[in-house]
Amino acid sequence: MSDSQDTSVPEERPGCGDRRRLVKTKTPGVFKRIDGHGQIVGYVTVIRVAGKQRKRNARTYEAARRIKRESETDRDRGELQEPTTTAFLRFLDEWVERYRGQGRRGFRENTRDEYRRLIEKYAHPYFSSKLRLVDVTTFQLARFVDWLADEGEQGKRLSDATVANIVIPLRAALTTAKREGLIRHNPGHGLALPHREEIAEEEEEIKVFSREQLSAVLAMAPERHEVLFEVLATCGLRISEAIALQRLHLQIDGSEPEVCVRRAMVKGRIEPPKTKYGRREIRLPASLVYRLRAHLTALEDQDSTALVFTNREGNPIEPGNLRRRGLKPLVQEVDAPWAGFHTFRHTFASLHLSRGTNLLQLSRALGHHSAAFTLSRYTHLLPGDEAPALDLSPTTPAELLVGADA
Repeated sequence: MSDSQDTSVPEERPGCGDRRRLVKTKTPGVFKRIDGHGQIVGYVTVIRVAGKQRKRNARTYEAARRIKRESETDRDRGELQEPTTTAFLRFLDEWVERYRGQGRRGFRENTRDEYRRLIEKYAHPYFSSKLRLVDVTTFQLARFVDWLADEGEQGKRLSDATVANIVIPLRAALTTAKREGLIRHNPGHGLALPHREEIAEEEEEIKVFSREQLSAVLAMAPERHEVLFEVLATCGLRISEAIALQRLHLQIDGSEPEVCVRRAMVKGRIEPPKTKYGRREIRLPASLVYRLRAHLTALEDQDSTALVFTNREGNPIEPGNLRRRGLKPLVQEVDAPWAGFHTFRHTFASLHLSRGTNLLQLSRALGHHSAAFTLSRYTHLLPGDEAPALDLSPTTPAELLVGADA
């Protein structure tokens, strides 16, 4: 006999003095509950899931039949499982440690760190530790979004983009919970995010070294890091890309020497670029090639995967330490205390623009996703404040003659 045709009467366990009993109806799996006076006091539906009886109460016979039909459909689709008692916050903490992403590119450990931080900073203070995963509703998530958008609660205004980023790990976790059968519906679907009027803020102006300042910084750079600083200035690399360079990324023995950007050092981890545009090759000038050859020859580790630039212990460079101890004294000396490692990159772009470098080529060298982004980023660095009107008047006797005939 199949589960759906189970006609056995389930065992009732009445309390002391309770003479209620279950009586079969004409619908298998639906029973009348009869009290001690022979009166119907309700109905009970019974189906079997994984060899165990599952009961649900109903007030009317029709309601009991409907519940039975829906329950059997859910069971046959594998959607009827024992409700989990796991707390929502506990599930988030467990999920973030095992999540592997959904795309083909996998899931970055730095993204995991960020998800972990967002859950700890925002989800834990808001949601009760007693809230069960199965009890999370869209209404509760909407109130969470309202809380994030409340300047008084946050002590500052979180941008709409920031609010959306905070919600991402919660939505992803709920998607996993539904896929694993822990919840029937994902309350994160259809959740509305804020789209408030943008508050106009004055963009921070991109500052660059003057030629004199750049020359002075490179001339005074500590001997141990002078080649690194020259690579930053000459190639326009991000500091995370420069400190992740390995010997195999420097192609300096052929007729067309170049540096191949393939990795970035982020929070102590070497990872591929976030996008395909970050993978690029940059031609090297002869002067830098000679210095890089000498630098590599002096390194103790000659393995092709060895880092090109390390600290004194031979470990990866920590940008914060290098900024404080190596760069800061130099930029203060040249009267540019605002400068950081990214200033080398901005100066690289500025010098190329002043020389009339093709914008598309510059965009590729910088690893930007489009020339339009490069243009928007560095428009104010383009030479000249405005384009003059075109002079279309004839300038030669021949042109004057054509104009007269016309």
